[in-house]
Amino acid sequence: MRLSERKRRILRVLLALLVAPVSWLVVAAALTPLPPDLVRTPQAGSVGVRVLDRDGRLIRQLRAADGVRALPVHLSELPPAVPNALIAAEDARFRYHPGIDPIAIARATGQLLLHRRIVSGASTITQQLARTAFDRPRTLGGKLREMALAVRIDWSLDKDRILEEYLSRVEFGPGLRGIEAASRHYFDKPASSLGLAEAATLVAMVRGPVLYDPERGTERVRRRRDRILERMVDAGLATRDEAERAKAEPVRLQPRFAEGGAEHLVSAISQGKLEPELSRQGVLSSVRTTLDSRLQHEVETLTYETVRRMKEHDASAAAVLVVDNASGEVLAYVGSPSFFDDAAEGQNDGTHALRQPGSTLKPFLYAAAMERRGMTAATLLADVELHLATPAGDYAPNNYDGRFHGPVRLREALASSLNVPAVATAADIGPERVLSMLRGFGLDSLDASAEHYGAAIALGDGEVRLADLARAYSALARGGVLVPLRYVSRATFADGRSVQLQKRDERRVVRPETAALLSDVLSDPHARAAAFGRGNALELPFAVAAKTGTSKGYRDNLTVGFTHEVTVAVWVGNFDGSPMVHTSGVTGAGPLFHDVMVAAMRGREPAPLVDGEGLVDVTVCPLSGMLPGPNCPHRHHERFVRGTEPHESCSFHVRRWVDRSDGLLSAGSCAGAEERVFESYPARFLPWARAAGRPLAPTNASPRCPAAKPVESDVAVAYPYAGARFVLDGGLTSRAQAIVLSARVSSERSTVRFVVDGRSLAVVGAPYRTVWPLTRGEHSVRVETLDGRRSEPVSFVVD
Repeated sequence: MRLSERKRRILRVLLALLVAPVSWLVVAAALTPLPPDLVRTPQAGSVGVRVLDRDGRLIRQLRAADGVRALPVHLSELPPAVPNALIAAEDARFRYHPGIDPIAIARATGQLLLHRRIVSGASTITQQLARTAFDRPRTLGGKLREMALAVRIDWSLDKDRILEEYLSRVEFGPGLRGIEAASRHYFDKPASSLGLAEAATLVAMVRGPVLYDPERGTERVRRRRDRILERMVDAGLATRDEAERAKAEPVRLQPRFAEGGAEHLVSAISQGKLEPELSRQGVLSSVRTTLDSRLQHEVETLTYETVRRMKEHDASAAAVLVVDNASGEVLAYVGSPSFFDDAAEGQNDGTHALRQPGSTLKPFLYAAAMERRGMTAATLLADVELHLATPAGDYAPNNYDGRFHGPVRLREALASSLNVPAVATAADIGPERVLSMLRGFGLDSLDASAEHYGAAIALGDGEVRLADLARAYSALARGGVLVPLRYVSRATFADGRSVQLQKRDERRVVRPETAALLSDVLSDPHARAAAFGRGNALELPFAVAAKTGTSKGYRDNLTVGFTHEVTVAVWVGNFDGSPMVHTSGVTGAGPLFHDVMVAAMRGREPAPLVDGEGLVDVTVCPLSGMLPGPNCPHRHHERFVRGTEPHESCSFHVRRWVDRSDGLLSAGSCAGAEERVFESYPARFLPWARAAGRPLAPTNASPRCPAAKPVESDVAVAYPYAGARFVLDGGLTSRAQAIVLSARVSSERSTVRFVVDGRSLAVVGAPYRTVWPLTRGEHSVRVETLDGRRSEPVSFVVD
């Protein structure tokens, strides 16, 4: 029976009404491009990086570029409960429809016509994903565009990829994007560890993140969770027993590991200032740092309390680094007492700011002296008045206590941080060799020429970073081997890759014996007692090698030191460079160094600080550093690199016959003569010895003993040194460009004449100094006594 013409027309209209939208949808979907971020890996700024400590505990969840906490997730890592709960709650026919659900659309349309209001929605998971890709206007056109994009997505991506993208993008409340971020926020666990009840709870929030926020109340979200569990049972996605056990669980939020701390490290990592190669390998999702959270928190507290106490000394800032010597890993990193203290410029990072290091460079100066000149811990250095010609004029360094100490062994000079012997040593071995050694230890910020720094480089005339100092001292602890500092141990990327950072190249800077000897000196409390006393901040219950530093004008206090296990570096000062008052390295940075070192060593069994292999102990005379002679009143046990031990006996202690009544030279055959032990110094120490009242042997014979003979006077040029070179500065006046010539004379009664280039310059008495204006050319100077004794000539050059 044939259909009537009227029925055929109705059928054609109905068919057209059905085919037209489907055809339009197919064409629209084909013409709709996929959003770029669905077809390529996540871009920098789209993912919030999780910064972890060395044990995987959260330090900080960084926000993505749009201000939310966003973490990608991979479906293969999730328990089945997560996608199953989502499908049951949001899109029961997800696995079967083409991106839109015609059945749901028909149902929703019928309900709208019947009830004149929206009773149920028809959006699929794929449509909700499409909605995250563009700002859809709430119009019919916007809805149609969303449907076309959903179909296009379904054509292009498999169902699991769609679920993965959705679970990485769906909002779980203000500032939370993706189920991974939500799981860590609410349950303090990765989404891979979610149980059925927890998965259903989070999925319940998708419908209304604010309405179902468990932090606002758990009853509403619990009821929706239970409805989702029932749907899972009905869909065969969970058993009745599993659902009932899940419903019996309360909605229990877990307290999160307290975020905060290590702000400077987190900031440096997020800006690519530390481990910059990571950002070139892909988009980061998590970074495992080398920090020890317990130690980090304690060091932050100690730093804050120290600066609070130091305010009376006009100090407002401090920075601390703790380094594991075996690996170079940074265990604690404090850039300032308070990152958010704008008044104290707290966002400045004191660990990487350039500051004057003061005397903390001296160990590396003496490392150069040991390696280049064969000096030992017993090498005798001159702590006497010193004058050096510089382009700015005469330079006369002083010690911190304002006194000279005469002949001092290198051990005492370094441990007590004496300035004059350090400058003299730098001038002797050459600033270029000192600078080369400093750069060898990684202090690359000293990038000017050796002429720019001059011998004052020994006193920290330059700027370095605290982190570089920590690395350099850690190299001494490692026996002279320099390794890069490590801040990150592992990185995970948004595409799922996990990369273990490899140890970087290490290099030997000095011989193991040199490092061991310096460590021994820096850990000697007796050697530093002359300057710091006993019971100071550098003395701890275990052996610690440490050095303090104070910059010009008291603007910087530093203390850096190490045990076998860790290195601690501390800076105290002000970020604006203003000076402190009544404080030094040992009193300013020292107490904080002490407390941090105690914290860093807690729970560790200290290993011996110095490896004695290659070193030998020898008894020496403490005054001369030579083997004790029969006249030496004291003995000292000194350590030497094997093969550098002294072989000569002490010549500083002499026995002389003197007249008992006048103390002048006598003879054993004369009446009233007795033998006494005196000190006999090289000529360069005599002015100091006389001023210090040392027991010098007399040089004149007693008139009571005709057999006694006077000691002839010795005379020598003390300054300049043979081969010295001076440079005239065209920007300075000629009056400012002069040097002080000085002589050494054994008899204080002598008068000497300075002769320059064969011409008499001046006749002077003690302390035997005169000024000579610099003139270009090669020159020679000698001194002579008025009775005709002459010194050897000393040649020098002025350019």
